Amino acid sequence: MVFKREWKRAQKALWIWTLALGGMTFLIMSVYPQFAENKEQLQELMKLYPEAMLKAFNIDQLGFDSALGFYAIEGYLFVTLFGSIYAAMLAGGMLVKEESDRTIEFLLSKPISRVQVVVQKAAAVALVLVVFNTVLSVINYLGFQVAGDDHIDMVTFTLISLAPLLLHLTFAALAFGLSAFFRKQRLVTSISLAIVLFSYFVSIVASISDKLSKLKWITPFEYVNSAYIIEQASIKPVYLIIMIMIMVISVTAAIMKYMKKDLVI
Repeated sequence: MVFKREWKRAQKALWIWTLALGGMTFLIMSVYPQFAENKEQLQELMKLYPEAMLKAFNIDQLGFDSALGFYAIEGYLFVTLFGSIYAAMLAGGMLVKEESDRTIEFLLSKPISRVQVVVQKAAAVALVLVVFNTVLSVINYLGFQVAGDDHIDMVTFTLISLAPLLLHLTFAALAFGLSAFFRKQRLVTSISLAIVLFSYFVSIVASISDKLSKLKWITPFEYVNSAYIIEQASIKPVYLIIMIMIMVISVTAAIMKYMKKDLVI
């Protein structure tokens, strides 16, 4: 019951975000042929860029020599950053909105336990994000065809498509866990968005400064670094384990807190 309700309620925002981000990445890939025709001029232009900027966006490692590298520099940012913002907003309001909207009394009057409420809402968030990333991946694949890359390595493409999903689920889990500890949806949304933006800022700082490179361990954006994924054709196992642990711990914390929480009716 709860799962179906949340799935239906998420449809409008899901397709707005999907079409907006998908359209943006498709548009980005559609201009790649013009970049490819002027590689020499582009390489000369890159020499004028500050070294910090080249490092921040992985341009120094990837370059614009291939459609995949071009996507990883230009389009991947939109999918990871704005997709994470959407994930945080979606998950952050899942539990707390029942109290904010004064619908918790109606929900708990049904033959369903608090644990089931949390689990079904978490499952709805996961399904929405899976659909979101799957459709984006299809649009991106079509974008590569338009870009003229008919021989894209499918293993690398699969990984570069899977990584954002893991990132989105990580931020969604954090926001979902937070939502069990607060009563105001705006507050949860604000904190969740702050976490996403701060994490992105830290990833930029860590990539620019060698002295602060250890900060990469605290930002999920580093866990799905496009340069590493493309060059190594893999996601670091340690980062994968950290993301899974964050998801499990966050959802478990949400369940434990929600079971004991004095809900405002």
